[in-house]
Amino acid sequence: MVEPIRWGILATGGIASTFVEDLALLDDCRVTAVASRSAERAAAFAKKHDIPKALESVQALAADDEVDIVYVATPHSHHYLPTLQLLEAGKHVLCEKAFAYNAAQARTMFDVAREHQRFLMEAMWTRCNPAIREMRRAIKEGMIGEVVSVHGNFSFSGDLPTSHRLRNIELAGGALLDLGVYPITLAHLVLGKPDSVVATSVKDTTGVDAQTAITLRYPNAIAQLSCSYRGGPANEVTISGTEGRIELRDYAYRPSGYTLVRYNETPREFEAPYVGHGYVHEALEVHRALRQGRLESTLVPPQGTVEVMQIMDEVRTQIGLRYPGETHPK
Repeated sequence: MVEPIRWGILATGGIASTFVEDLALLDDCRVTAVASRSAERAAAFAKKHDIPKALESVQALAADDEVDIVYVATPHSHHYLPTLQLLEAGKHVLCEKAFAYNAAQARTMFDVAREHQRFLMEAMWTRCNPAIREMRRAIKEGMIGEVVSVHGNFSFSGDLPTSHRLRNIELAGGALLDLGVYPITLAHLVLGKPDSVVATSVKDTTGVDAQTAITLRYPNAIAQLSCSYRGGPANEVTISGTEGRIELRDYAYRPSGYTLVRYNETPREFEAPYVGHGYVHEALEVHRALRQGRLESTLVPPQGTVEVMQIMDEVRTQIGLRYPGETHPK
């Protein structure tokens, strides 16, 4: 029998709950503890998901001998320090996106993981999605020729209170870090690190970006990306090449397939369904790495996480967005 991988969960919000539901679909792991600054929320979460321990702090989770890896599902503003505490205590970590405030923090997090020989990965489920992986394979095989452009958007319209994490500057809110990270990641997946970044935004009254438009320039390609919680275009991504294009429709960052359009040919539909809510695949990547003794993911490599953070750093510089308490470690 293979020993189960024992998960701890840090935070009790919606994404943590959904992730735990997906972990329940795997037979080689179990969730042994959940931690929150609120004892009541931790207890309620533990009861809902049948988790043995409800803890009141990240320190208690870090000290728990029955936890191998921790899923950090706190707001963006609370990724950096808890991740460092967990790594230094000997825990592996899967940390939600956006990974940190900035690229400097991200580099420090990976440096500490290497120092303590612990596994660390950004929870970017898009990179692990079966349809995205099949799409990348098709692009590498030349099905659309040389990639010349990426058009991507992630927007929604909602009546959010000023206290909501998306509008709260104290929680590193804004459209960019929460929504824009997805189209930027997809552009990075197919084109890599850009030569230049140009960005503009519409600010919320709270100081965060409510709507942002980004142009990434490459030697032979351009990516035009946008994000907003004020409404916007459909959440679709089109990757165009010299011989065709790939279309990701509906919720393009957790697709169940894609459309391949080769110029002057009939469009072809490809299906690659995800399991559960879609988080299963990033959990499987974590399990593969841990069982193989790897400290880094091949699907979500540290370099990719840092380079996406660098793009967002430049966007924030151009739109004038800095978060209270943001630190820039050397």
